[in-house]
Amino acid sequence: RVLVVEPVAPDGAVRLELRHPSTLPVPDVRAYLGRTLDAGADATGDALPAGSPIEAWTYGADASAAIADETRWAGLRTIATSLDDRDAGLAIEAVALANWHATHAFCPSCGSPTEVVSSGWARRCLEEDRLRFPRTDPAVIVLVTDDEDRVLLGSNAMWEQDRFSVLAGFVEPGESLEAAVVRELVEETGLTVDRVEYLGSQPWPFPASLMCAFRARVAHGASTMPVPDGEEILELRWFDRDGLRDALGRVALPGETSIARWMLEEWYGGPLASSMPWSTS
Repeated sequence: RVLVVEPVAPDGAVRLELRHPSTLPVPDVRAYLGRTLDAGADATGDALPAGSPIEAWTYGADASAAIADETRWAGLRTIATSLDDRDAGLAIEAVALANWHATHAFCPSCGSPTEVVSSGWARRCLEEDRLRFPRTDPAVIVLVTDDEDRVLLGSNAMWEQDRFSVLAGFVEPGESLEAAVVRELVEETGLTVDRVEYLGSQPWPFPASLMCAFRARVAHGASTMPVPDGEEILELRWFDRDGLRDALGRVALPGETSIARWMLEEWYGGPLASSMPWSTS
């Protein structure tokens, strides 16, 4: 979670609370994020000159002691679409680093404790003197269409009923992104696809993914009858645009924070307002 200022603007915009170090207790972990390009102000209204360093400070369960009036802790998935570009970038970077530090207090090679070095961008094993750096796990996320331009959505075994999204999976060692698209779809849907087209990417620090978005089409002459693998994917459905619009009251789509939602709306040609919320944390 990140510390934010309650909305005060008419548009309800949310801002990260940038606070002076003197107003906060000593953090569990601190990491350097960069410097401001323009002059501004922190959450208390004090001047923030151009070139001011910005750090991410991480706290444990006692962090509530550091919260001032008119601020709150908020989950990144909940507020990301309400942040401006600067605050969204800072929040994603801070959460990604915090997640990595939380799981790397000990060396993965020998189990010895590690210490934070390099301004929060590495940890050093106290036994082997070996440096460990934050990792990012690439994953592909794919919008699959057929010759009728229908979109294929799946329901994951870990989700509640009636939640559907585009298909996704991690890239395996030695595998290209395009090969991962083809493999994942064969494994999860039984479909053979081609015409794999890159769309964009999104950092997804839950805990450390980079979502690489693609569009793919069922190969010419191949079956369009999807078969869920029964382990990760329990249900698969084809939707045309009218069918997806009509299902919005019965089907939950990915949250607005995710690239999956952007992919669907690009295919659909406009916003999709599902009345069934996708749970966030």
